[in-house]
Amino acid sequence: MREGYVYLLASKRNGTLYLGMTSDLSRRLYEHQNELTPGFTTRYGVKTLVWFETHPLVTDAIRREKTIKAWPRRWKIALIEAVNPEWEDISAWLL
Repeated sequence: MREGYVYLLASKRNGTLYLGMTSDLSRRLYEHQNELTPGFTTRYGVKTLVWFETHPLVTDAIRREKTIKAWPRRWKIALIEAVNPEWEDISAWLL
């Protein structure tokens, strides 16, 4: 099986958040940033990668995404700020 990624995008600091899961984070981020898939992120301008984690199996990433989706917003913000207190675009970390 492939590895999976759980990620959070933001429109700005403390702005609109989007939580997603993918097996190819670089490709998915490109799609979000270039508005190639219409929907929530395009409508609300959610393009900045502010947090992600890697999982050895896609099934683990799916489980983690479902867990985080159920969290209150303040917990998601704490998750971001634990590794990225300035809410900077961390897409360069993928290189």
